[in-house]
Amino acid sequence: MELVYADQEEFHLKIKKGDVGRFVILCGDPGRCEKIARYFDDPVFVGSNREYTIWSGTLGGVKVSTCSTGIGGPSAAIALEELIHCGADTFIRVGTSGGMAVEVKGGDLVIGTAAIRMEGTSKEYAPIEYPAVADHEVVQALIEAAKEVPQTAHVGVLQCKDSFYGQHDPDSMPVGYELKDKWDAWVRCGAMASEMESAALFIVGSVRRVRVGSIMTVFANQTRRAMGLDDPKDYDTDAAIRVAVGAMRILAAESAR
Repeated sequence: MELVYADQEEFHLKIKKGDVGRFVILCGDPGRCEKIARYFDDPVFVGSNREYTIWSGTLGGVKVSTCSTGIGGPSAAIALEELIHCGADTFIRVGTSGGMAVEVKGGDLVIGTAAIRMEGTSKEYAPIEYPAVADHEVVQALIEAAKEVPQTAHVGVLQCKDSFYGQHDPDSMPVGYELKDKWDAWVRCGAMASEMESAALFIVGSVRRVRVGSIMTVFANQTRRAMGLDDPKDYDTDAAIRVAVGAMRILAAESAR
């Protein structure tokens, strides 16, 4: 695909081929990129524009990168598209989430196998009947890498939405009745955690034929809180980052064989 609106560089990311590796760790927060890059060999700051901050380095001699996406599906899809234009083909989102299943506690990790498409971006790529599914090779690499950290790692379905406050304050919304009914349905269906980007990323990955996976840090769990159960809170994302880096190391090594 030709560059859109830009000459010799991507319009939003301000990068070109050669600036990033095939393997990219995505995060929402631009401030998290440097934290991720510290786990690379020879990390180098590539650039920053809008919500997009990019670092590159190597893992086992293979070039890798990290790129922030901001909050939500639209900006995440833009990042994925432009990274693909520049040669990337394997992506892991390392993000934050709220627990949904009662067994998921603050401080736990959730590896996404698929995502509920309660957001808008993916609907402009594929009909709603098409599932948002993570790449199985990326999921397996994340499962393997998660064995190296002490945190409990769950594997299952994520729920994705566009409104953070629609989740946390549905009674203030005119459509709160629908938000609450669907939330209860997702919990009853076994959804593990709620976040805002994976559904769009999984769908774009399917459409563009690239590999995408996700691992979430769980901050807290409102299902447990509503049930009067202990609801520990944990805002440390380091374990999820280490798992994402470990999984990318596995995938990069496999590509070099």
